[in-house]
Amino acid sequence: MTLRLGPGEVARFGRGSTAVPVELRLDDPAISRLAGEIRVTDDHWQLTNHSTTHSYLVENPEGAGEYLRVPPRRVGAPIPFEFSRVVLPTRGDVTVSFQVFAPDHVYLDPDAMGGPWGNSTVTAYSLNETATYFLVLVALCEPRLRDQSRVAVPTTPQIVERIGGHVTGGELTARAVSSHIDYLADEKLRIGAPGAHEPGKGERRNGKREEIVGLALRFGLVREEHLALLPPLTGAGGRERQAAR
Repeated sequence: MTLRLGPGEVARFGRGSTAVPVELRLDDPAISRLAGEIRVTDDHWQLTNHSTTHSYLVENPEGAGEYLRVPPRRVGAPIPFEFSRVVLPTRGDVTVSFQVFAPDHVYLDPDAMGGPWGNSTVTAYSLNETATYFLVLVALCEPRLRDQSRVAVPTTPQIVERIGGHVTGGELTARAVSSHIDYLADEKLRIGAPGAHEPGKGERRNGKREEIVGLALRFGLVREEHLALLPPLTGAGGRERQAAR
């Protein structure tokens, strides 16, 4: 299940009930019917913990163990991570969690730093080159960067195979890759959905990938030097491509 929220919108989470509806249902007896809520602002999101006894953890999967603890009854705790995992305690062996992609973080243009405040500008596409979504973007662009041709954009299984064991915080799953691609398209690069004439879900996703790669390469958001972020190519084909460069 995926929820998309705009600035000022709120999503409540918990076990829920007829009397206490929630947008994100977490089916565990140790979780309150209304456990908390997420509120979106212009450039970050806030977490409210309605529990009177339990703290919630907000983990940064890309931060090598970085996390925040939101104590009971805390209202509107600002979360600075672009990509987060909210973890709730349970009585079972496995914790209950869900992922949150933050609104697009805005960064000052480094070329404008130090000038008068009135002249400050922000970058059109604010990409964090240390984030997993950027690694996914580089992997999407890799075939065209190496071959300089209109080759097919890699599929999700191909991305998982290429960088699955090369990310901070553990293995990268196909579902996570799809989430990163959606985040790139919707938040970071702001690419509109493909036209309604494309009938299949797979075709729509392929169209989205094509647009992501096309925009990233046209504007130089991903360049040849970024290929160093990827693990070395293996196999004869990889050696041949590297030798040809």
